[in-house]
Amino acid sequence: MNEPRWLDELEMAAWQGFLEAGNRVARRLEQQLKDEAGLSHPQYEILVHLADAPGGEIRMTELAERLITSKSGLTYQVGQLERRGLVRRRACPTDVRGVFAVLTEEGRELLRGAAPGHVAAVREVLIDVLDREELAVLARALGEVGRRLRD
Repeated sequence: MNEPRWLDELEMAAWQGFLEAGNRVARRLEQQLKDEAGLSHPQYEILVHLADAPGGEIRMTELAERLITSKSGLTYQVGQLERRGLVRRRACPTDVRGVFAVLTEEGRELLRGAAPGHVAAVREVLIDVLDREELAVLARALGEVGRRLRD
């Protein structure tokens, strides 16, 4: 059995910094969305993806992949949005198992109202804390992590 490669001081600082920052940013954004729009962060992301999609609709399996979530987790969140009239579901005409999530006009309006406050919170807790060089390094580094995990 190989001996584990323990993290050195710099590696541990990077790991712990990533964990703390990620958790604190996520908590702050979750609270902001809840307070200002009555949405969870996953629900907000669902609305964003639907708003960006042609016709405001995406097949549920594709939406789960885009959001990096389970189908059951997505089904729950879409169900919550559907109860509020923000999203509806429709059957896929070419596949009996396929279901589309469709953004309603109410959902589009809620998103329009929620987006400015959310972007301001993202700026406050992350973007404006870093200078342009730090943002470039962060974007490259996290982009690389994401690419490797996708493959």
